Amino acid sequence: MAVCARLCGVGQSRRCRRRQRQNQRDQDTDPELEMDEEEEERIVGKMQTEAGPRCLSDSAAAAAPGPGVAGVCCTPMTATSVNNRLGTGPPGCKGPATANSLLDLPPELLVEIFASLPGTTLPNLALVCKKFRQILNTETIWRRRCIEEFGMHEDLRKVEVVGMASRELYVKLLHPYRHILGLWQPDIGPYGGLLNVVVDGLFIIGWMYLPPHDPRVDDPMRRRPLFRIHMWENSKATVECMYGHKGPHQGDIQTVKKDEFSTKCNQTDHHRMSGGRQEEFRTWLEEEWGRTLEDIFHEHMQELILMKFIYTSQYDNCLTYRRIYLPPHQPTDLLRPGLFKGTYGSHGLEIVMFSFHSTRAKGTKLTGDPNVPAGQMTLDIDLSRPVQLPDLEQQRSIEELSRLVLGIHEQVQREQAECEARGGDGGQEADTDANPPQECRQRQEAEAEGAAGGEMGLENALQDEPTGAASEARPIESEPLAFVLPLGVMARTEVYPRTCKMCFYGTGLIAGHGFTSPERTPGMFVLFDEDRFGFIWLELKSFSLYSRITDTLPYAQAPSMESFEEMLKNMQSWTS
Repeated sequence: MAVCARLCGVGQSRRCRRRQRQNQRDQDTDPELEMDEEEEERIVGKMQTEAGPRCLSDSAAAAAPGPGVAGVCCTPMTATSVNNRLGTGPPGCKGPATANSLLDLPPELLVEIFASLPGTTLPNLALVCKKFRQILNTETIWRRRCIEEFGMHEDLRKVEVVGMASRELYVKLLHPYRHILGLWQPDIGPYGGLLNVVVDGLFIIGWMYLPPHDPRVDDPMRRRPLFRIHMWENSKATVECMYGHKGPHQGDIQTVKKDEFSTKCNQTDHHRMSGGRQEEFRTWLEEEWGRTLEDIFHEHMQELILMKFIYTSQYDNCLTYRRIYLPPHQPTDLLRPGLFKGTYGSHGLEIVMFSFHSTRAKGTKLTGDPNVPAGQMTLDIDLSRPVQLPDLEQQRSIEELSRLVLGIHEQVQREQAECEARGGDGGQEADTDANPPQECRQRQEAEAEGAAGGEMGLENALQDEPTGAASEARPIESEPLAFVLPLGVMARTEVYPRTCKMCFYGTGLIAGHGFTSPERTPGMFVLFDEDRFGFIWLELKSFSLYSRITDTLPYAQAPSMESFEEMLKNMQSWTS
């Protein structure tokens, strides 16, 4: 650093440095800052020699003055002459002394500067000199870093109660494990899951989020701790597995690669129960479904539950997690995107990520089942194709609803066939409705109002929009419409809203066991309010109700829409 300062013309001359060393010989100095005198002079001399030709050429160019410009000669200058001319030399040199380095600033100002820097840069800053290392021991710096980077406010009071320094907490716990904070999807085959890793006082805890017991879709989410990291008992971070019913026990966390980590339990005997597998199954069933096997009379449902228990119990000692993001929110979105819990027949409640993509809305499973696994796009809604609801009496007829929806579905198929005939990408398989060729999509948007826009009765809401304005998909304030499910459509609960805002054509993904023969089947998306929507599966004659997950989920925002789109593609590949 001394060499760099001298080359910049603001450092100390050799004579001044000798005088300072003579005056401070008995004072405490840091050997890490000192450089061999001969080595320093060799480096400075070499760099000044290399700069000589450039200086001469520059002076030659400057010597020929332009109009009204005096010639300037570039003469070699020593560090001492620069210091004297600028008045930046140390005591004993000519010129007034002024502060020219961070070392000259008062400690309280350095504390304020260092506290504003990211915590990742502070360890390197401590290597500069002894003074910086001493200042970086200030509790204020690390307290602010804990608050600004990890949102710790009230938690810091808990840290003070146990006598732990904020620096120790940051350096040994928060900083080393910062990369695992946020939302993750566990790799549990088709079932998936939702893990939220957060800072909680002296702990970093991984909470597994579980939907409420079927069919109470409006109930809050349940949480179960899978692991925790703490510094409660010793001066280094300790990882503990929380699975099972015998309390915390030894575990381990390994970073596999970027945006992926794994947990391992080193004491799996803590997961076992004295009553054997039968007791474990009964306990799991009570926690997972809130009932006993005798309460479930449907034989097919019993088989699905038993299958899930056997499959998921294989992952009780080691799990891999992949990072996921919350969908970005745009002002034009029909409603605020996010996470929802929805009813899926015999499979119970599942977690779905609902997001907007231009003229379409997509629902991606975070938890799945043996038919349609986690990571797949369960819903694909075409926001450019609204559906007009008939009066209540006609709504009760499944035939009338089928006529409306299938009419739009046939039109979509005709348009796609025309696109393929004109040389569009006809290689789409089960995902054709979800991702039509760009040319087809633009034409569909242009024709949306003429084909289906008038059926919705949204003329007043869209009257100022040009053709294809439904593609804007911005929130529309309209009078609530009366709504009732058609007779013959099965619903897991009779408690659903009796009014809605609007309806759109869409498709849902269905498949056989093991995700065989997947296909998209037509249906109708029903927007009830900001926090609830539904989907009627025409072919299955069933209704799914979705309710927003309102839990606060920090560290989960997508860096960009492109990153979120890439994440969705990766999620589908994980389970395909």
